[in-house]
Amino acid sequence: MSNATTYLAYDLGAESGRAVAGTFEGGQLKIEEIHRFLNTPVTIQGTMYWDACGWFKEMNVALRKYRDRFSRLPAGLGVDTWGVDFGLLARDGTLLAPPVCYRDHRTDGMLEKTFAKVSREKIYARTGSQFMQFNTLFQLYSLQCRTPEILKAADCLLFTADLLAYFFCGRKVAEYTLASTGQMTDPRKRTWSKALLKELGLPTKFLPEIVEAGKILGPVSRDLVDGEVPWIAVGHHDTGSAFAAVPETEPGWACVSCGTWSIMGVELDAPRIDDATLACNFTNEGGVAGTTRFEKNLAGLWPLQRCRAKWLETQPGLDYAAIAKAAAEAKPFQTFINVDYDGFANPPDMIAAIKDYCLQTGQRPPEGVGPTARAVLEGLAFGYRSVLALLEKLTGRKFERINFVGGGTQNELLMQFAADAMGRPVVAGPIEATAIGNLLMQAVATGRLSSLAEGRKMVRDSFPLRTFQPQDAAAWSAAYEKFKQMPPGYPDLC
Repeated sequence: MSNATTYLAYDLGAESGRAVAGTFEGGQLKIEEIHRFLNTPVTIQGTMYWDACGWFKEMNVALRKYRDRFSRLPAGLGVDTWGVDFGLLARDGTLLAPPVCYRDHRTDGMLEKTFAKVSREKIYARTGSQFMQFNTLFQLYSLQCRTPEILKAADCLLFTADLLAYFFCGRKVAEYTLASTGQMTDPRKRTWSKALLKELGLPTKFLPEIVEAGKILGPVSRDLVDGEVPWIAVGHHDTGSAFAAVPETEPGWACVSCGTWSIMGVELDAPRIDDATLACNFTNEGGVAGTTRFEKNLAGLWPLQRCRAKWLETQPGLDYAAIAKAAAEAKPFQTFINVDYDGFANPPDMIAAIKDYCLQTGQRPPEGVGPTARAVLEGLAFGYRSVLALLEKLTGRKFERINFVGGGTQNELLMQFAADAMGRPVVAGPIEATAIGNLLMQAVATGRLSSLAEGRKMVRDSFPLRTFQPQDAAAWSAAYEKFKQMPPGYPDLC
């Protein structure tokens, strides 16, 4: 008799969403994509919204496909999404305001307005969060400044994955890994920082109960399934789920969750909040199993994704493999691009934004797919080198190898560049880290796995990993010295 147990993980990213079935059997985890759908924001009257109702529709399509494929209900369901964005519910539970995309311009200038009321130092001391203008705190302050009536009418704030959990099982909660992305929580107590919100004049009445990853929220509504299926609060933040899938069983590892964003950090037992971590703008976000993810965000593959969108207008069918091939053939270190430059956050034309950046910094803009893609990938690899130096300085650790997980690991050229720039071996995989971490937490919550450590060992035994050794150290180090001069600069020391 088979002892197989199968769960269904929903993993929503900034470009697409998918549903992945994961079967645990005989010490192995096997995954299978059941459904995939596009996820693109819609701009209405100048505001960029996410289609939350469309997510719910596609997730139910995936559930039907799962039943057709396996002829049974899943042993559990869970969802992970990006952070910071949220929906607001009215008192009767209806959706009062849909999630607005973090790349919307409503938070432009909000950092300065917020600091005029509460200092940067005080906010960081209370939250330990990296400052990014799209953080939930600044989204809320923007609403308070522009449309306070919406906040007054709201009865409950739910982050994206928490909102979908509510759609499926009716529970209104904030899973901690996701709540911690908003710069509104106390990482020492793992609770809301209500005093901070009150000091900014923001309401706190709509903040739901915080729960830890791995909590079973209740059964999925019988309107959606004919039977008992538990809805599990996994690491609702996709990076929290990705870190859960790192194939390491011993402490002391460093990780990069690599996709549209790159998040580089370590898993700690407690947050680190002091003048040095503030100066380096590191964040303390919630991890699964009561841990803290001490990390820093980089722009990731977003600039390359937006370049490709523009290239597709004249080169239909141009895929990432062709882009990587062209980049590999281009001459190295011709253009130095800081991918975290503010002008790359959400320009209407990324290629034009790169050209403008180069002209502003006294460089000749790259021409064509290969040189442009190479400049972006080299810039991202240099960013990894800089953040690694800061991470080692702040933790007092030396990381002998760096784990890369997520979809970006499919870009082998970037993995090699990362190893070259950092001068450390890069262990790449698993590709589907967010969905896998989601599945692991479902299995732990329902008793299929005894611990996360058991799950991580299973990941190592179940999925292919590839190691990239550093090359051309002298050439990369020389180029890095030039790169560090690009605004706003990537100094090794804060």
